[in-house]
Amino acid sequence: MTKRITQLLFFIILSTSAIAQNNSSREELQKQEQTLRKELDELNMLKNQIQKNKKTTLAQINVIKSKIAKRESLINSIAQQVNLIDKTITLNQKDIDSLSRELDTLKSKYKKSIVFAYKNRSGYEYMNFLFSANNFNDAIKRITYLKNYRQNREAQAKTIAISQKDLNDKIGLLGLNKKDRVETMNIQNDQLKVLVDDRKEQTKIISELKGKEQEVTAQLKQKEAQRKKMQAALMTVIKRELAEAERKEKEKLAKQKLANDAATPKVENTKTGNKNAGKVAGVEGGLTKTSGDRPYSALETTEEGREASISIESSKGALPWPVDKGNVFVHFGVENIPGTKLNRNADYIEIAVPKGSSVKSVANGVVKYTGDINGDLTVIIQHGKYFTMSSHLSSTSVSVGQEVKAGTLLGKSGINLEGEGSLLFILSKEGKSLDPESWLRNRR
Repeated sequence: MTKRITQLLFFIILSTSAIAQNNSSREELQKQEQTLRKELDELNMLKNQIQKNKKTTLAQINVIKSKIAKRESLINSIAQQVNLIDKTITLNQKDIDSLSRELDTLKSKYKKSIVFAYKNRSGYEYMNFLFSANNFNDAIKRITYLKNYRQNREAQAKTIAISQKDLNDKIGLLGLNKKDRVETMNIQNDQLKVLVDDRKEQTKIISELKGKEQEVTAQLKQKEAQRKKMQAALMTVIKRELAEAERKEKEKLAKQKLANDAATPKVENTKTGNKNAGKVAGVEGGLTKTSGDRPYSALETTEEGREASISIESSKGALPWPVDKGNVFVHFGVENIPGTKLNRNADYIEIAVPKGSSVKSVANGVVKYTGDINGDLTVIIQHGKYFTMSSHLSSTSVSVGQEVKAGTLLGKSGINLEGEGSLLFILSKEGKSLDPESWLRNRR
């Protein structure tokens, strides 16, 4: 019996461990759900603001698309919670079945023990059992046996009581699980209904867009002109920094060569002469090779430049966001404007945030530009061979040449061309635009 109880306890421990793991995963999903709900609340606030401005056609479609995407993520998160609840219900049901079978076995054995004790309850049978011993030692063994038999019956009764309590607890827990499942399914159904409304709203906005193609075209032209000016300004800074880095590198090489020539006796440079004439240690073709397998970059010829590049690369997918809250409503890449044949090319992301929100650096670097670009206050930071640009600012808190750390305040957010609170953010590698969202950490 002890072996069976041990096996049952082992099974229950395994089941309890699996349930605990499910609960841990459920907690993570619930945190994700709360974050998504907050983001949806922010988008609803933004939608209400946009509806007051009849010229923000593009912003309307951006917000509703973001709402639908986040609503779908929320529904998916809730569906995963339902799946975990189902697994927990299955595990608890297995525990209940095992406990029920074991309890039936324990009761059956206890019943037989009680019947046997009842049939042999008279003192005569007890004394006869003792006095029929062959010797004194045999009598002691029989007394010990009777004592153990009585204790075993008591243990059986206690085990039955404990198993019954465990069974009742599991049945109660199963009931709570089923109630939780119903409530979670109701939440999911409510969100599905809201998703239907969101999609109807999107269809309505798309229908309106079809009749406002000229207005949309004008907005896109403004956006494209702004994009080109931003990129031109960024490329100007990058080219300037590349030229300056190359100039410094050439000066360094020239000084090394002079020092090397002064320390080395002159040798006639013939075919059989010094094969290394004209070369400086660590220098080939006028360029210093960067350490390791990294390709040459003039922006990484200093230790600071290499460290800054390596730091931002090692944090890919985990860089902090430039703002504490907000939603990306213009994503990187080419996007078709629903209801039209028009496309928008974004080599940046645009984050909807309340005007006056704190804008921070996403990595360690040096400020290379602060000023106005196309009517927008902008900060450009160099991180080795990487550059970030934060625009649509209402104020700046840094100056050119200042070293910044990840999280350093750069300024406050302002508004975009449509008059809505926004931050335009660009990530570039020596002039090649990168998708910032693949470098920034998952906010959930």
